[in-house]
Amino acid sequence: MGGKYRITGDKYPRMRPHRRRGRLAVVVVACGAVLGVAGWGTLQLIDVFTGGGGTATAAGTGCPARTKASPAASASAVAAAGVGAGAVPKPAQITVNVFNATTRSGLAKTTADELRKRGFKIGEVGNAAKQYDKKVAGAGILLGPASSLNTSLPVLATQLTAAERRTDAARAGTAVDLIIGNQFKALTSPAASVKALTALAAPQPTPSTKKGC
Repeated sequence: MGGKYRITGDKYPRMRPHRRRGRLAVVVVACGAVLGVAGWGTLQLIDVFTGGGGTATAAGTGCPARTKASPAASASAVAAAGVGAGAVPKPAQITVNVFNATTRSGLAKTTADELRKRGFKIGEVGNAAKQYDKKVAGAGILLGPASSLNTSLPVLATQLTAAERRTDAARAGTAVDLIIGNQFKALTSPAASVKALTALAAPQPTPSTKKGC
């Protein structure tokens, strides 16, 4: 071409954008991402070492995070439950006095014989003392010293689940009484009592998490 549109020289104008601007934009975005991740990590560390200020949740579930209970906490839970594993005596270690507070004759002897078959030691057998004679409206009363509240009485209660439990702080010794009441029909069935004894000797932990978590 000629005239005013004539191109002279050996250089031509560049038609592509400058590469340095694109690289600079990439570097800026990458730096921003790194700083964001670092800031988030710092906040998480601060949250961990300061207690968090809220309930911890399991990652991605929205459910409370489960933590393993310490031995001390587990022991406290067992103590609060009343009877701990290993603290429950066996029937052969418990002496039971059987007293009849009803007008039906022979109940004390037949009940004592059945308890003996189930492994309990039998002490006194006879009529109930005047303070209980014909005055026990329920199935029966299990009576023992204060120390028997979480040991012998729960074991004996597996044999007559409807009986009322009582303790006497002034009572000496370790024997416990089964005082038969007016609503007594029979001891708990052998199968049910064995099942109750097994559960008593090895209590199952109560689940602490909600369903679905």
